[in-house]
Amino acid sequence: MNRRDFISKSACAASLVGVAAPSLVSGQRSPMKVGIIGLDTSHAPAFAKYFNETDRSGGFRVVAAYPQGSKLIQSSMERIPRFTEEVKAYGVEIVDSPGKLLKQVDVVLLTTNDGTVHKAQAFEVINAGKAMFIDKPVAASFADVLAIYAYAHEKKVPVFSASSLRYMKTVQQVRHENKIGKVIGADAFSPATLEPHHADLFWYGIHGVEILFTVMGAGCESVTRFNRDNMDVVVGFWKDGRIGTFRGTRAGKHDYGGTAFGETGNLVLGPFDGYDDLAREIGSFFMTKKPPVNDQETIEIYAFMEAADESKRRGGASVKLTELM
Repeated sequence: MNRRDFISKSACAASLVGVAAPSLVSGQRSPMKVGIIGLDTSHAPAFAKYFNETDRSGGFRVVAAYPQGSKLIQSSMERIPRFTEEVKAYGVEIVDSPGKLLKQVDVVLLTTNDGTVHKAQAFEVINAGKAMFIDKPVAASFADVLAIYAYAHEKKVPVFSASSLRYMKTVQQVRHENKIGKVIGADAFSPATLEPHHADLFWYGIHGVEILFTVMGAGCESVTRFNRDNMDVVVGFWKDGRIGTFRGTRAGKHDYGGTAFGETGNLVLGPFDGYDDLAREIGSFFMTKKPPVNDQETIEIYAFMEAADESKRRGGASVKLTELM
């Protein structure tokens, strides 16, 4: 994209949500100011590094971060000091409240690892009118996921959420490059460690479920979950007759992947490529204010996982997503 197109598109997008677009100053465009809320995950320094060092466009700068994430999850709390120092090394100012952060930034990365606080944090960002990327999970419960998206729609504030696993190169080849023709089914897997404060798959199974939905697309009708202590297998039946499965592991190698089955061939999905491709999509979202993933698809991903929980509660019975939606 040339500079004229960049400025034109930036100004147009910014005018829709009241956010200042990058502008030309002495021949240079001033970067969009990015804020991070939650430094209890390795994703925070990864994003800070991308926007402040890896990305050479000059379009973004992480300028402020608010460290506090979980107050419930000890393993997350213990990581805050280390990740705070890592983020500071990229020239980011550490502030003592989200309110102070919101006064300094144009857009927000909500990276708090603990989904139980996402609703309150997201509402504060939405009230400030700032476009926001919400790192996985959107929230710790399906009710909170719905509340966040409903409030964002009401206030006309763009919101985007995705797992970095959506942007594995092989997954994108299936979704956007027609690598195997029409997808007729898929199996996906990822770790599915549990966190007592979150719906079972929301905490970590989200990664593999998002792989599944990226290659299959929306349209799941019902879910059946088979549960054991060391793993889950969730079978989804799509409205068009296709079947997709997710295997969530709690033993063995910590890995991500799957297989997509298409009309012209099959493709093994993986390996994990890191965070840069997701960060690039976040940057595009911040510029255009258009989420690269349809909100309804994201909501359906969480409905799928909530239906899996309900299936577990019912002893493995099939659960229709319409019961939850």
